[in-house]
Amino acid sequence: MPILSLDAVSKSFGALKVADHVSFDLEPGEALGVIGPNGAGKSTLFNLIAGNLRPDGGRILLDGRDVTAGSAMTRCLAGIGRSFQIPQPFGHLTIYENLLVAARFGGGFPAREAPEHCMNILQRTGLTAQAARLSGTLPLLQRKRLELARAMATAPRLILLDEIAGGLTEAECIELVATIRQIHAEGTAIIWIEHVLHALTSVVERLMVLNFGRMLMIGSPDKVMASPEVREIYLGIEA
Repeated sequence: MPILSLDAVSKSFGALKVADHVSFDLEPGEALGVIGPNGAGKSTLFNLIAGNLRPDGGRILLDGRDVTAGSAMTRCLAGIGRSFQIPQPFGHLTIYENLLVAARFGGGFPAREAPEHCMNILQRTGLTAQAARLSGTLPLLQRKRLELARAMATAPRLILLDEIAGGLTEAECIELVATIRQIHAEGTAIIWIEHVLHALTSVVERLMVLNFGRMLMIGSPDKVMASPEVREIYLGIEA
């Protein structure tokens, strides 16, 4: 059974259709990349999956259960974690405290179990040495790591990554991709929006292309990127 299914999901803001009958399944442990030009509806798709927006039509299923009307908190507790394109930590809290909040309220961890869980996440994301640092003082790479760590602290079975490699140097990107690969290897399903294509295609098994809210194509990265239509729309190369 797919961990996530979207069935003809649609969303409009007035006359602007930002999701147009989007349908796909995501298998447990699968990594799916999402690409498309700016304004294609990628972040809106995440908001629909995570419960920050409610669709106008269609259904969203998690483990076969209809969660279309469920809140973002309900979906987080059910196993969907997410990062944001612009990191949004609690700047007045330390890195460790940010994770503790995520574990207790987003992951539902009991007070006695949350500290050990958070220490494990700090180690896996390379943030242990900075656990006591205020998150508002972090450079970009560490803020991106914290964004990933906070999503992991909720113990998700599905993580939504929104342009998490954007703005990093090549060396920083390699470090972050290694962490994402490890998470994926441990069996966590991933949907990843990204403009840094070489980072994305080094992890995902399938690639989906959105354009004006519609799913243009989905398939293996090689097949998708070889499509003349995709190259014209996304890369600006004439077919």
